[in-house]
Amino acid sequence: MFLNATVTRADDKRSYSLFNPTPDRLLRDMTTDRPDITEVPFTVDAGRVQIESTMYGLVRSRPDNQGSVTQGYELAGSNIRIGLTHDTEATVMFQPYASQRISGPHDTVHNSGIGALVLRAKFNLWGNDTFSDPGSTAFALLPYVSLPTDRLNGISPEGIDGGLMSFFIVKLGAGFSLGINAGVHSVQDIETTGRHFETSGSASLGYEWSEKLTTYLEVATRLATRDPLGDIGILGGGVSYKITSNFQLDAGVNFGVTQASYSVAPFVGVTARF
Repeated sequence: MFLNATVTRADDKRSYSLFNPTPDRLLRDMTTDRPDITEVPFTVDAGRVQIESTMYGLVRSRPDNQGSVTQGYELAGSNIRIGLTHDTEATVMFQPYASQRISGPHDTVHNSGIGALVLRAKFNLWGNDTFSDPGSTAFALLPYVSLPTDRLNGISPEGIDGGLMSFFIVKLGAGFSLGINAGVHSVQDIETTGRHFETSGSASLGYEWSEKLTTYLEVATRLATRDPLGDIGILGGGVSYKITSNFQLDAGVNFGVTQASYSVAPFVGVTARF
């Protein structure tokens, strides 16, 4: 979710690092990669840590070719963002617990456990501290690798995946901002030892009702998935509310609009900066 990200003296901040944290007076407004799928190009200030979590999320799939339907939930899936320099952050994403039930025509399968461990690095190329006036833009690149944690629990992926994401945002004025993400992903095939490439894209239109309250509408897609039901298309929306400058609550819901997409996925979450 995107808000203003400005400071008065941006050049003063480049001397700060992981072990020499940015002081409170120079912190940019807190921006978050959640609740929308579309992430922001802004990084966490050097020496600061930001934890973004889906406290509780539900999901229900559409029937697959055999008529099976998957229902599940996750608890405390988190993204820990660590500011390394003025324009660089390291992030660790993990899903400590998820549960799913696959109900088929003849039987039901239950899976539960920990999800993937994802290691990421975000590099802001411009706009970290200058996103204030209409027409302002920001851009970042993010390489990542996804590692399996338990190949037998039905929750964690079985192979190592990776990719490169790009994040762009433009301030439209009158309280509106438009974020756009695009990515390419190397994914291990499920039934063979080979790999294939998938592409993803999303766009999120955010509106700031006040300094505390922001809403968004979003469209997202995942292409070339090799899913027999086709590619993934999602429409979503949500809201975030800042309790303080370092603490935010959010909620939203995503709807699948293609056969391969889940049917509905509501969630609630929280972000805290330290």
